[in-house]
Amino acid sequence: MIAALIRRDLRRAWLGGGALLPVAFFLLVTILFPFAVGPDARLLARIGGGVLWAAALLAALIPIERLVAPDRASGVLDQLIARGVPPATIAAAKLAAHWLAFAPPLLAAALPASALLGLSGEALARIELGLLIGTPGLAALALVTAALTASLRGAGAIAGLLVLPLAIPLLIFGAGSLDGGSGALKLLAATSLLLVAGAPFVAGAAIRAGLE
Repeated sequence: MIAALIRRDLRRAWLGGGALLPVAFFLLVTILFPFAVGPDARLLARIGGGVLWAAALLAALIPIERLVAPDRASGVLDQLIARGVPPATIAAAKLAAHWLAFAPPLLAAALPASALLGLSGEALARIELGLLIGTPGLAALALVTAALTASLRGAGAIAGLLVLPLAIPLLIFGAGSLDGGSGALKLLAATSLLLVAGAPFVAGAAIRAGLE
């Protein structure tokens, strides 16, 4: 059942263009940022990693209105729960599908983005590793927020208010891992794992409450 739900959400994300918008936004930020701060290569290299992490967070939030709300409005969630599928299982499938839809293309887009910001190969390797570890946590935050705001209009604006404070640890540890130390990377992994472990239950409870 989980595999079928993941395939369904992935197909909807790719066919509906929802998987391409986060990557396009991610690249657009990295293209425009050098124009905003100027051509100083040293400055761009110093702050480029933080820029990529902030762009990755915002990219994860772009498809947030498509994660839960359409299935809630069409009655799909009611049918799944009526068939005995636990809400936490539905949420876990949506979490996996969301990550698979936006994270691998984002990791690929980090290659040209790093070049635009003048980052070294070593910095790029640390960014790729950090994003690989941290993007599941970003996807978990996006899913929880989508479940909490599924019944609200303008959920995208509310999502920013809910997610950004909760994402601060991921951003701090993700940017901190660029200094080469393993401590920030371990904290990033622990934070991401905690978010991924708790997100299906929180989002499942929000889904059930939204249907009552």
